[in-house]
Amino acid sequence: MCRVDRHIRTGFCGCGDRVKLARAALHFWEEPCISGSRGSGAVFFSGCTLGCVYCQNAPVSHRGFGAEISEGRLAEIFLELQAKGAHNINLVTATQYLPSVLRALELARPRLHVPVVYNCGGYERVETVRALRDYVDIFLPDFKYGDSALAARYSGVPDYFEVAAAAVREMVAQAGPPAFDGAGLLRSGVLIRHLVLPGARRDSRRVLRWLRENLPAGSFLLSLMSQYTPCAPDARHPELNRRVTTFEYESVVEEAVRLGLTAGYRQESGSAREEYTPPFDLEGVRPEADKKTPLVKRGGEEKDI
Repeated sequence: MCRVDRHIRTGFCGCGDRVKLARAALHFWEEPCISGSRGSGAVFFSGCTLGCVYCQNAPVSHRGFGAEISEGRLAEIFLELQAKGAHNINLVTATQYLPSVLRALELARPRLHVPVVYNCGGYERVETVRALRDYVDIFLPDFKYGDSALAARYSGVPDYFEVAAAAVREMVAQAGPPAFDGAGLLRSGVLIRHLVLPGARRDSRRVLRWLRENLPAGSFLLSLMSQYTPCAPDARHPELNRRVTTFEYESVVEEAVRLGLTAGYRQESGSAREEYTPPFDLEGVRPEADKKTPLVKRGGEEKDI
């Protein structure tokens, strides 16, 4: 929607016209129903459609770290993660590459047998969610703000609430209520994340009330996160230069319980740790050195990896 021809220059998201990845590896720090015992096959895409000042993945989201790959290589990565035992393929912030991601999923589809997770910031167009109908099993959106002033100050998007509300409604309508396998792993449905920010517990309660009043009971899981970590002092936003207090987080949990939003997850104290941010080192992005036979047959432009 920034109206940029990305064949010529980068858009608001900082991306060109080729997929760029920072990491593709088993990830064990998602919610238990996503990570399970063997890990989620997390594919971290470079760039972002938001400008969150507190982003823990800033080298990737804001500063463009990553390596460009073809759609064929992306399809191979999905299958490699499945072969390593991943419970699912976890697309982390993939919206800016949507056409390429859909083509890669189409290439991998005949041999891909695990659920696909769409892990996003919640700032999605309804049209994007609808385009994912035949490709995504699990939606894992953030619902960051109810207050437009906070959304503008911290993420640069004053319309965040309206956009995210419409997107989440569509995700719930499309995916249906949460469904699990025999091991307690999520097979389909929506899991909504909300990160409690310092000084913003009232806005967190506002978000919870909207979820309770606007989404059918039992139609989603909720993950309340306390892991906000100030990575570096921010002179422009000094109120964010601290961790969330126990009182702030517990008051939000109490509100969720009061509203009956008890299907889901809370985090233990001590979750605000920098080691939960994965190393962005291009693991799993480049083809394996000793690989002789590609997992996906490629033709034409897809030979370029």
